[in-house]
Amino acid sequence: MPFSRFGLARNPLAGGAPRSTILTKLEGFGTNPGNLGGWYFSPAPNTAKRALVVVLHGCTQDARGFDEGSGWSALAEMYDFALVFPEQQRANNPNLCFNWFSPADSSRGAGETLSIAQMIDAMIEHHNVDPQRVYITGLSAGGAMTSIMLATYPEKFAGGAILAGLPHGAAASVAEALQQMKAHSPSHRTSGRSIEAAAGHSGNWPAISIWHGTADAIVDVSNADAILKQWLEVHRLAGPPDETDTVDSHPHKVWRDDAGKLAVEEYRVTGMGHGVPLAAGGESGFGTPGAFMIEAGISATVHSARTWGLLAGEPRALRKKPDLDTKPQMPSAPRSGSSTQQVIEDALRAAGLMK
Repeated sequence: MPFSRFGLARNPLAGGAPRSTILTKLEGFGTNPGNLGGWYFSPAPNTAKRALVVVLHGCTQDARGFDEGSGWSALAEMYDFALVFPEQQRANNPNLCFNWFSPADSSRGAGETLSIAQMIDAMIEHHNVDPQRVYITGLSAGGAMTSIMLATYPEKFAGGAILAGLPHGAAASVAEALQQMKAHSPSHRTSGRSIEAAAGHSGNWPAISIWHGTADAIVDVSNADAILKQWLEVHRLAGPPDETDTVDSHPHKVWRDDAGKLAVEEYRVTGMGHGVPLAAGGESGFGTPGAFMIEAGISATVHSARTWGLLAGEPRALRKKPDLDTKPQMPSAPRSGSSTQQVIEDALRAAGLMK
């Protein structure tokens, strides 16, 4: 299979028709106190344990639509790693947002966080997953829930990528959620100490990647600043980054631990609004541009997988799957030229706080 100049296998479906989903419904994964659904992808059986990526969709999205847009299963099939997609249910949130602002769903051992943890355990038990190579990523409400999972279950993750999300502890009510989305206000709950207290963890902390568009009108970029500060405190890092460069024309910073291992990295996607940054138009393109799936010349999916060491080995060819009866759901895009009131209302809808 041909390779691009970036060392990534060419996606044979790049630039063509969207690929049908290859996800399978996840059943019987535990007590599921958060009443979540779930979908997964597991490559063909082999003797080697494989990595797992947990992928959390945003508001108004579902698992299969988010997979189609972000390109995760195409990359996973090609490079032999597993995926699990927790999926919100309308009975829990009418706008399909993970309830990151609800104390009942954002604490260790309860609600949606426990359901997601049980999905991970089921994948480890039944799909030959290496428990030392579990990663998590999510967008918007899914990004906020990614922050929560990394804080409340840090022992389960080697790394995480937070896309257009909010820091752990940002909100404990509807009113706080709206305020924090518009502009982050620091509190004792969003310090690094709040993460340390969330799980009573004393081991190694996961490596964190932070992605945010500089023109995000739904979740203000001040939240990316707060996530960065929070995790630098957790990793006991101070001062300027160890590396500052430009990746695919966008600013990138890296902080490393005493052993030289990546601890925290940050991507600010210049001029991008609210969504997953894609590089679907290139010869190695993965994902499909659409609402909240934004062609930006840089792929959060590909770069996260590369950071986590998932792109090694000889890539496999992709299979073409038949369409399902139910098409993946994609969200509506924010309207351009919105008034201040409309931006606020769009933010409420994106957070699942109004219909």
